[in-house]
Amino acid sequence: MSTLICGSIAYDTIMVFHDRFKNHILPEQLHILNVAFLVPDMRREFGGCAGNIAYNLRMLGGEPMIMATVGDDAAPYLERLERLGLATDHVRRVPETWTAQAFITTDLDDNQITAFHPGAMNFAHHNGVADARGVRLGIVSPDGRQGMLEHARQFSEAGIPFVFDPGQGLPMFEGPDLRHFLELADYCTVNDYEAQLLCDRTGQSLERLARQVKALIVTRGAAGSVIHVDGGVLEIPAVRPEEVVDPTGCGDAYRAGLLHGIAAGMDWVATGQLASLMGAIKIAHRGGQNHDLVRNQVARRYREAFGTDLW
Repeated sequence: MSTLICGSIAYDTIMVFHDRFKNHILPEQLHILNVAFLVPDMRREFGGCAGNIAYNLRMLGGEPMIMATVGDDAAPYLERLERLGLATDHVRRVPETWTAQAFITTDLDDNQITAFHPGAMNFAHHNGVADARGVRLGIVSPDGRQGMLEHARQFSEAGIPFVFDPGQGLPMFEGPDLRHFLELADYCTVNDYEAQLLCDRTGQSLERLARQVKALIVTRGAAGSVIHVDGGVLEIPAVRPEEVVDPTGCGDAYRAGLLHGIAAGMDWVATGQLASLMGAIKIAHRGGQNHDLVRNQVARRYREAFGTDLW
């Protein structure tokens, strides 16, 4: 079945700082912060949450449909999607705008400082869920604010189960909006920092928020992830990666594993383990879309990591 992925398509400019941010930021001087990081390594990658999630879901044999907005500079990205067999029917080009751009600086501890220009993403609400046919599952990932609100409402009205994935878009919303998202969504996924922000803004505990959805998933990087489901908590271990190269896009790879597990009717342990594996596969490669495995290779890695068969 098709999974509609609403979110950003972006170009990522990724820079590596060969030191640690903490060595150059003085806590007592944050009110007059003025720092510059020398970044000898820089590259431009294809990214954005929708692009990254679709790339990983396609790798798993899923049927992703991307719904996003791009600018006048999108031709290289659109050509790439078509080469990968990812349809661009619901990728809208907005004239006189830039495709969203992320400028990411990573230090030796894998901490990241990101500057983001939304560009065409601000017009995400011009796309409608009803424009896509044959959709059985969806995800609302970081996108234009109005687009995220409207796509969540449209999924709910159409009776299509969906994952609410606020990600870096979470600060755009206050408590009432976030509570409304959770009322509409079937699932929610956040990282540990976002989970705390979600609790702070809604004024509710994580346990109470989890009762509003079928499952609430919290990723914790190298500490693994937890899935709040059926009144309990499942601990999902992190998979040891072959190499730690670049964390950019790991969360999106994890979400692709979640979507595949939900779509395939897998139990939550297997779903979480697959998601964890996808994050580990991604982190061993630079950028969000440069890892390339076929389905049977993923199954082999899963068996090696967890001692059971995936498919």
